Amino acid sequence: MTISVGVVDVPGHEDFVKNMVAGVGSIDLALLVVAADDGWMPQTEEHLQILHYLGVSHAVIALTKIDLATGSESQIVERLRARLRGTAFETAPIVSTSVVTSQGIEELKTALASALAEMPSPADAGKPRLPIDRVFTLRGIGTVVTGTLSGGTLRRGQPVMLQPSGQATRIRSLHSHNHDVEGVASGTRAAINLPDVNASPDTAGHVANLARGEVVTVSQLGGGSDTVDALLEKSNRLLNSADPAARPLKDGALVRIHHGSAHTLARVRMLDASILAPGQRVLAQLRMESPLFVLAGDRFIVRDSSQTRTLAGGTVLEVDGQRRHLRRPEHLRFLQQRAQAPLNPLIFAETQLTRDRALRRADLLLRTRFSAEAAVRALDELTRQQKAVSLGDWVMDTAWWRSVRQRAADLIEAEHRSHSERLGLNLNDLRTAIEKDLPSKEVWEVLQADLCRTEFVQTGAIIRAARHRPALPPQLQAAGDRLRVRLAEKPFEPPARKELCPDAASQQALRFLVQNGEAIELSDDTVLGTEGLARARDSIRHFLQQRGAATASDLRQFLGTSRRVIIPLLERLDREGVTVRRGDQRVLKRET
Repeated sequence: MTISVGVVDVPGHEDFVKNMVAGVGSIDLALLVVAADDGWMPQTEEHLQILHYLGVSHAVIALTKIDLATGSESQIVERLRARLRGTAFETAPIVSTSVVTSQGIEELKTALASALAEMPSPADAGKPRLPIDRVFTLRGIGTVVTGTLSGGTLRRGQPVMLQPSGQATRIRSLHSHNHDVEGVASGTRAAINLPDVNASPDTAGHVANLARGEVVTVSQLGGGSDTVDALLEKSNRLLNSADPAARPLKDGALVRIHHGSAHTLARVRMLDASILAPGQRVLAQLRMESPLFVLAGDRFIVRDSSQTRTLAGGTVLEVDGQRRHLRRPEHLRFLQQRAQAPLNPLIFAETQLTRDRALRRADLLLRTRFSAEAAVRALDELTRQQKAVSLGDWVMDTAWWRSVRQRAADLIEAEHRSHSERLGLNLNDLRTAIEKDLPSKEVWEVLQADLCRTEFVQTGAIIRAARHRPALPPQLQAAGDRLRVRLAEKPFEPPARKELCPDAASQQALRFLVQNGEAIELSDDTVLGTEGLARARDSIRHFLQQRGAATASDLRQFLGTSRRVIIPLLERLDREGVTVRRGDQRVLKRET
């Protein structure tokens, strides 16, 4: 079996730990090198802690210069194994090697191959990120960047973004392992030609506008973060240590955050403790001097501001930290839940939904390390547990959605109780009352559609309960009954409006009859009962079918009504498309 491996050689000297952090950030397997003559050095201990902070759990130990330890190899190996006890590498293979005698070189290759063969392929979350560790220009080619890809794939011709600067560009060509390639997968070293970057080389041939620490990624993942909430931890290997790194990290400390190939100064604000001591974990907010491009679930390293020692490690819990009200109980609960399971997409999805209440399906776990497939599985499980409700492109926290929906229903029912004569509640009034409870304006449309899916009905700008039928209040029922009788007595010649409604009660009752379709306003002065209008329409249609055409006077005499009624009646029939005016006559529209 052939295994393609990208090797990132990182310096061991303490002055270059920042380069080591950049190189180890996206590895799957560590090759930890310890010299037999020097033994376990302070930088070896620091490297081990960094590997732990970054979540590297697979390693092969190379014990070099074994030719200088003739006769004491077993004791050296035993001491080395003791150093590894209690770590993720305590059972890692230790291979004794010597470049002078070639001892162990083949065995080391075999150990590396075996370890790699047992490891799963790098995960493809559909969220490619390549932290840039080198930038240069080539004559006739332009800007080239290099780095180790993680989280997804990149392909020739693909549009990409440089973050956190926000520069849009595309991939002109890709190079990996000395070959031009069409695409590169997660875990691969790659060189990328970026043609559209505004890069101007300095005299040394380096690119000034595009620096190490930028990330080649895709636009949908958002931009950089200058404030993140995180879980910090300090290695228990520093307990009872004289190392200055063992000193507690205090609230307000100025530190340097290393993530990928980038680093920046940051101020630490402790959230659930005042200090971080060896062996402890605390929630903290990092307020950075320069933004970093991170996703929730990412690991990072905390060093002192002068970059002389590693102080702690951390995991990003929220990429958009809020500096105000950072110690609110609900926010602390949000972070505590995530801190308990920083590798669990279900927990991250549930906490996001509980906090945001409503979000587009595509935004669930978007700014995390988890894949879209993991988001779908998490949503399915939350739905099964009745913690999430899916409505089209939107996802709602079930408890919150039920509360908001119930509040809207209560407002509609209250309108029915207060004004039983009305058809329902004006949608604008409902929106004004409920919108302050919604996280975005778009959710209003989802709520409106969901209300009308079962229990409620929308009629124009009015929403009502499906079972609601408007009814006159008791104090107006007598007036309503009188109006119905009078409109029915002379359906084609009703009384004038002033005569029909001489008082306030009858005027209110008439408004109810009109709003609910029992009466029709032909003009300011004339009202017909709905049944009378229907009979007049049918009679005129039949008359015109027999006569072909008729004047307003002919139709007035036919119905036995007045000009006050016939003129607005015919104008309404014209608007309805029943009749058409032709000079002084009316004909049925179908005959025109």
